[in-house]
Amino acid sequence: MATQRINIIGIGGIPQVQPGDDLPELFVRAALEQGDPFEEGDVLVVAQKVVSKAEGRQVSLPGVEPSERAIRFAAASGKDARMVELALRESRAIIREDPERGILITETAHGLVCANSGIDTSNVPGRDVALLLPEDPDASAMAIAGQVRALAGIERLGVVIADTFGRPWRTGHANVAIGIAGLRPLIDYRGTEDAFGRVMRVTEMATADEVAGAAELVMGKTRGVPLAIVRGLAAELVGPPDDPVGVRPLLRDRETDLFR
Repeated sequence: MATQRINIIGIGGIPQVQPGDDLPELFVRAALEQGDPFEEGDVLVVAQKVVSKAEGRQVSLPGVEPSERAIRFAAASGKDARMVELALRESRAIIREDPERGILITETAHGLVCANSGIDTSNVPGRDVALLLPEDPDASAMAIAGQVRALAGIERLGVVIADTFGRPWRTGHANVAIGIAGLRPLIDYRGTEDAFGRVMRVTEMATADEVAGAAELVMGKTRGVPLAIVRGLAAELVGPPDDPVGVRPLLRDRETDLFR
């Protein structure tokens, strides 16, 4: 049996995204101009920042009025009180708060657990502008998938909106999926036998996170490549773009979360 091969293709030539830009049109045009048109079964990995920019999720910091809690945290940590305030506003729970070390781990309105509610100022034009996560990353991924499918004339297409998160057990950041359409987020091996006939009890592979992490190798943080094609995934992983599963299966329940 032939070994499966996966290709990862970074798509360049995409201009700086502005609020209201048509991302699917930009993506399809850039891929065609590069000579890498989208194909059946492709998965597109899209940087969260371009989605947030297109959806107008920029916030002007001079217009943010910090709360007393944000001011206290900022005074102890040396952080910008306005950024702290935005992180608090975008959260539904504070998981860990350590002002002396400048650590603020939150659970966002989407259920994502990350630092500072995913708010960032890197790769954003202007010194006093912050970028929030998309309001509904799964809905954003589904919309992109549907429109790209129509423009490119294909039927099977997955979309992963990726952002960079820290990891509690390891040093270094990695890209993870925060919005998913048309891709199985998990492969559940529980109940199946390994190569030696042992039944696996706990193994679930985070497919969408693996795809996001692999794509980051060609996208990078400073290369200006906000889109990558992951081509060659097993056929059973990529489904119709209106698949409603989304990112939720990747979010750990509180009952099984040892950190809460």
